[in-house]
Amino acid sequence: MDIERHMVEGQMAPVSHYCHSVRAGELIWVSGIVGMTADGYIPEDTVEQFDIALAAMDACLRAAGGSPETVTKVQVFLTDISERAAINPARVAYFGEHRPASTLVEVSALVDPRMKVEIECMAVVA
Repeated sequence: MDIERHMVEGQMAPVSHYCHSVRAGELIWVSGIVGMTADGYIPEDTVEQFDIALAAMDACLRAAGGSPETVTKVQVFLTDISERAAINPARVAYFGEHRPASTLVEVSALVDPRMKVEIECMAVVA
């Protein structure tokens, strides 16, 4: 089985030794994506950060051959769990009727203290 590793143009550079997404056969993993643009902009608002992260996750997913309907599991990390309701409309709009398994947890911090959200996913493609 071939393993494809994707560095996606236009996305924030990894802050460590990893790539944006990996595809092995029919499986895709998208690394944790935060709400920071490729040029380093981090909005203060959690919803704006989530929108940036969700769009970046989508780009990395698609680079590996996936799409929202192929996502089987999503994990969201928030520094303030009370923001869950605020980000949920974007999740519903993105996944629509293709609901993945999901985990959402509160974390004490992310890699940059201004960051409030991180999202990663796994997908299965035929």
